[in-house]
Parts: sequence; C-alpha cells; structure tokens
Amino acid sequence: MKAVAIKAFGRPEGLAVIDLPAPVPAEGQVLIAVEAIGVGGVDAVIRSGALAAYGFKEGHIPGGEVAGTVTAVGDGVDTSWVGRRVWAFTGDGGYAEQVVALTEEVIPLPAHLSAADAVTLGSSGAVAHFALAHAHFTPGESVLVRGAAGSIGIMTVQLAARAGAGAVAVTTSSAERGARLRALGATHVLDRSGAGPDGDEAAPTGYDVIIDIVAGPDLPSFFSRLDPNGRMVVVGAVAGQPPADFGTEMMAAFQKSMSFATFSAATVAAPDLRTVRTEHFAAAARGDLHTVVHELLPLEQAVLAHRKMDAGEVFGRIVLTP
Repeated sequence: MKAVAIKAFGRPEGLAVIDLPAPVPAEGQVLIAVEAIGVGGVDAVIRSGALAAYGFKEGHIPGGEVAGTVTAVGDGVDTSWVGRRVWAFTGDGGYAEQVVALTEEVIPLPAHLSAADAVTLGSSGAVAHFALAHAHFTPGESVLVRGAAGSIGIMTVQLAARAGAGAVAVTTSSAERGARLRALGATHVLDRSGAGPDGDEAAPTGYDVIIDIVAGPDLPSFFSRLDPNGRMVVVGAVAGQPPADFGTEMMAAFQKSMSFATFSAATVAAPDLRTVRTEHFAAAARGDLHTVVHELLPLEQAVLAHRKMDAGEVFGRIVLTP
C-alpha cells in the first residue's frame, strides 16, 4: 500500500510517498480502508522536526485521524464492524491507504456525514469542546479565539456561540476570513495582534476566556486582554513556543487573578471523548455544526498540503484522499 513518511525533517519536501505492507489488525483492532485523512497543524509541527526531542524520528508516518470503511477485525473484535463506515483516531500513521485502530478509538459515522467532514470535525471538535470546559466557560462570558481560521478555531467559535457566549471575538489574517468566521458565529473580528487597523472598534477590550491555538512569541501580549479572573487556555503552538519568560506579563498583573493553562485531549477519558465526538458527528449530519474543508488533495500531494499549511493559506482543514 501507499503511505507518506517524513524522510527528512524540515520543509514539506521532506515528505515522501513510500510503499509498505498492508497492516494486519491485532487483538482489539480493526483494519480500515481509508477514504479521508485529516491534515492537522500538529502534523506540520512534527514534520518540521520541532518535536524530535519528544521521540519523533525521521521515517515517521504522520496523521492522527482518518475515516473510511472497516475491512477486517482482529481477535476478540465483533465481526459486525466489517463494512461499517467509521472515523478513527490513529495517533500517528494516518497518511496511508490502510490503517489499524483500536476499537475504543473508532466511532461509526452517520449515513449523511462524509468522510472528509468527519476528519475535519473529529479531533478539532473534541479539542474545542474540552478546551472551553477546561477554561470553565459559562454562558454569557466573552471568548476570544486566537488563530480562529483553522479547524480547531472554527469549532471553538461555533461551540462558544451555541453555548451562549456574550461575545465571540476572533483574531485572523484578513477581512475575508473574518466574514466567514462571522457567518459561523463570531461577533467581533480582530487582526492577529488582537487590534490593529482591521480591528473591530466595538469589540470588548477584555475577555473572560481566551482559547489560543497559536502560542509563539506574541502570546504574552494577550494577557493584557484578559479581564479580572480571566482564563487563557493554550491548545496549540502553530507559531512555536512562547518566550521562556512569558509568565512575567501575567505576574505583572497579579491583582487581576488571571489563570493560564494548556490543554491536550490526551488528558480526557476515552469514554468522554467518544461521547462528545458521537454527538458532534450527529450534529454535523443534522446541519447544526458546520465543517469547513479547505481542499481535497490526493495522498500523493501531501507535500503540497503542507506547503499550503506553512504558507498560512488554509481556512478550515485540508483533507488527503488515498
């Protein structure tokens, strides 16, 4: 079968199509003929080599979520899985024509939800949902989504709006993207700094909750945009790590009683993730949640997908199709 591996860390050109034997499902696993692969920001970070210290090596096959049809099962798995359309969290190895996944990481898909929509929603929706919960968000509070044009940001905007946020502000790179985010529930559109010439003068000057997908060198400046008792939760680092002394800004405003946290879905119990993802898939099939697929590209064009990611061209999620 065909797969895409990181042959050399660094630029997208370090990705290469390789041939591998088809995997065989072990006990507790299913084999999936892949129809859609979600291209996530973390894939680009891994490909860059920035996470090599965490055990990622050249030769790694990226891809944390896929959707497709179960074609075989391992020992101890109910054979009724065979033939079912499913979404699966693979963790890695998803850039391939066939993958294996543990049954507890596999969710049947509603009939009217496409594979591309499933991989645009499965992980991003869960991160958005639990990040808001991690921030102790309550209805009526104001929310700022920093870096809202990706799939996590888009889902955070929708979920915050649906949950009754008093305001949902977003930072993004263009008026066109801002208009699209307004259509999804944003009430205020700001530039990447949180203000600027493209900023919304009617936007709140402070927020109860900031969900940050960007991190990077500008993270500390957003502490000034938290209201007293405000909470910032970082769910990604597409702009890299914040400065080593980023907490200095927060400590300088000690009397505001602000809170800072990181969030990873890896800390959420599997049954809770499954419940939320199942609910999100059903909501998307009904049209109550909207997925944004930026583009469908063949698996062989993974390099192009990553070039688009690195260039900041993507609104929503790129999906690879074997």
